[in-house]
Amino acid sequence: MVVKDNFNRLLILLILVLFICIGLYGLPDSLFGYKIKKVDLLSDIRIKETPVLLDSLRAQLEETEIIVIDSVAIRDSVEQADLIDLRDIELRDSLYKVMAANHDADTAGIRIEDYSVGHIGLSRFFSALNQSKSRPVRIAVIGDSFIEGDIMVADFRNDMQKKFGGRGVGFVPVTSSAAQYRPTIDQKVTGWTTHSILNDKKQAYTLSGMTFEVKSDKAEISFKATGYYDRLKCVSSLKLIYKKTEGTNMQLVYNGSSDTINHSLSSANVIGQYIVRADTIKEGRLTFTDAKGFQALGLALEDNEGVVVDNFSLRGNSGLLMEHLDSVDCESFDKIRHYDLIILQYGLNVINEDMLQYGWYKTRMGQVINHLKSCFPETDFLLLGVSDRCNQYNGEFQTMPAILALLHTQRQIARQAGIPFWNTFGAMGGENSMVGFVNKGWASKDYTHLSFRGGREIAKSLINALLLEKEFYDKAERTVQ
Repeated sequence: MVVKDNFNRLLILLILVLFICIGLYGLPDSLFGYKIKKVDLLSDIRIKETPVLLDSLRAQLEETEIIVIDSVAIRDSVEQADLIDLRDIELRDSLYKVMAANHDADTAGIRIEDYSVGHIGLSRFFSALNQSKSRPVRIAVIGDSFIEGDIMVADFRNDMQKKFGGRGVGFVPVTSSAAQYRPTIDQKVTGWTTHSILNDKKQAYTLSGMTFEVKSDKAEISFKATGYYDRLKCVSSLKLIYKKTEGTNMQLVYNGSSDTINHSLSSANVIGQYIVRADTIKEGRLTFTDAKGFQALGLALEDNEGVVVDNFSLRGNSGLLMEHLDSVDCESFDKIRHYDLIILQYGLNVINEDMLQYGWYKTRMGQVINHLKSCFPETDFLLLGVSDRCNQYNGEFQTMPAILALLHTQRQIARQAGIPFWNTFGAMGGENSMVGFVNKGWASKDYTHLSFRGGREIAKSLINALLLEKEFYDKAERTVQ
């Protein structure tokens, strides 16, 4: 009787779940102004027809679109910032027209599309690279799960460090959902509570979108450099970056030494750092006591020259949340950790298969970029276009048309913001390139996310585009001087 009763309960539960799913599938496309994603139990086996309008979407990506930009205001702001005078702006524009032939969209991701007036969108970054032997050149890559676990960024970092010097993984948060499988750093923590901009709006955030608070009165962070690449094996500098303390005690042991560094972190409510420098730092453990209320952002393992690349990935972030970064925290973060370049990688969390108009995203993301510019006023920005993503149509995996629509919108965003843009989709090979990546083992079978091998290909293409752009910058510098 008991078995029969349990079976009846299970049957009732299954029927109830079935009716709930049917009800969810019957929801309208939008509710209270919000787009609703249907629950479809047969989505994996249902054959979808190839959407229409593909030809118009393709043409849209290739055409030169005129977007109204207040060039006079931009030129005035450039001159006022003492970056370059008006004659140099005009000379650079003419040089660029000769070298790049035109300002048309780059469908192959071979070059950077610089939409700044005077073609100086990466001038601060390239100038810093030319000084990489005397100071650190910092790059921040902010994005979503596409770069989670250091996919793509690890190879970008390694190749940039090979060419311009530098060692180390750079900034790593206290912990993250990817900590257990990130191959570029081995870290373990105990005693921390995670606050994320995704679900906790009470905290103030900077680029990482996360902050970490000690649960009670004691916490620990252990780290160990890995041999994933030779330049990750050791560094000359370890930095603890924290933001709130009332006199926390810290004990640090590194490289297996029997000596312990004891330090009392002075009271602070702004972002600060504690620095240890040594010939070689490979591993360590930081223990915090009397730490009630203590908040930290993470560690940084790096050299004091060459290139440093920090990965600020946040799974599920569309990029729009970055509009809520705290200006005061960003200012204090910028003082201790200034970035010469911030690369924005977003889009996969914006795509909706049934949506081909992204004007709302253009408006919001434009506001995000303006906010980031105000938070980091001496930093260059580079916007990456969305990567390829495929779905099944007529029984075959093909590029989602929404990818083409969003890519066009992202290029518009860069044009209006006057910042450089790079076509990730084109660098992958364009339409249906994700199918080839999956077949080669360069991407996962969700036809959305890259593997580390696929990330390596994208990193190489991005570096090639940046180096090509740097050639123009260096030639322009020699010409205008």
